[in-house]
Amino acid sequence: MNGYTDNKEALLARLARIEGQVRGLAGMIEDDKYCIDVLTQVSATTRALQVVALKLLDDHLAHCVTEAAAQGGELAQAKVHEASAAIARLVKS
Repeated sequence: MNGYTDNKEALLARLARIEGQVRGLAGMIEDDKYCIDVLTQVSATTRALQVVALKLLDDHLAHCVTEAAAQGGELAQAKVHEASAAIARLVKS
């Protein structure tokens, strides 16, 4: 079971809204909307994706990493390293 399984429906609903935001962005470009207005929507869409990423990370830490830590050993080390790498990728983006 994935850490996000309990929140799957909420995540899917949020992603559907984000998908709508992206389609809206495409429409703004097609309609030659003002640059700053488009950039404002890009920023909002980016933030919405960041919220999804942070929720997935939180679920991963609370479920997958916690379970691996309870088992200990190499699996625990691997899960912590995996989470650290994911955090590094999020910080870079």
